[in-house]
Amino acid sequence: MTFQRARTEEQREIRRRAILDAASAMLDEMPVAAVTLNELSRRVGLAKPNVLRYFESREAVLLELLDHFLAQWLAELTAELADGIDEKLPMAERAAAMAEIISRSLSGRVVLCDLFGAQGSVLEHNVSVEVAIRHKRASLGRLATMADLIQQHLPELGGNAELFSLQTMVMAGALSAYSIPPPSLEAAYRAEPSLARFRMELKDSLQLALTATLLGVLPRR
Repeated sequence: MTFQRARTEEQREIRRRAILDAASAMLDEMPVAAVTLNELSRRVGLAKPNVLRYFESREAVLLELLDHFLAQWLAELTAELADGIDEKLPMAERAAAMAEIISRSLSGRVVLCDLFGAQGSVLEHNVSVEVAIRHKRASLGRLATMADLIQQHLPELGGNAELFSLQTMVMAGALSAYSIPPPSLEAAYRAEPSLARFRMELKDSLQLALTATLLGVLPRR
């Protein structure tokens, strides 16, 4: 794909969308750490300086994708929680159901979890103040959306719903790093199976962590 110079706002938006689409396709093939600006430029058919006209860095591209994937997930989670939680159940049972649904939902979204894991340690370290503010404003909106959704099914959480929502994203990112080990570790686990206890299945480990978190902050009766 090659482009002529963008001269209108519509053409500039087409360029931005093409860059985001190319980065999204790369994330289907490789982890966040392997995505480079050089390869992104090659795939989208623009010289690297031209890509930087639309996004100031690789990290800025990935942060925008993170917000996009997060919005998609929350829209789908709304239906998943509505279908999977019986509002008549006791509080503890609703909490357990919520932990199971969220962990199952996130474990099927490997790219989103990988982006969660890279967000604080990598992606937010090479962006301008302007991009950081825009990203965090968008994140606040997503966080409020998730907190409201959690409170619909578990109102007993009260103000802790927002903290639980944030911790869910952080834990999903951290635990996902242990669920898909690099080739060298895969080989080590095959050579010495006892070492494989360090490998975590994302759904099971996240469900345990979310259940413990919810039951720890819910009021006791």
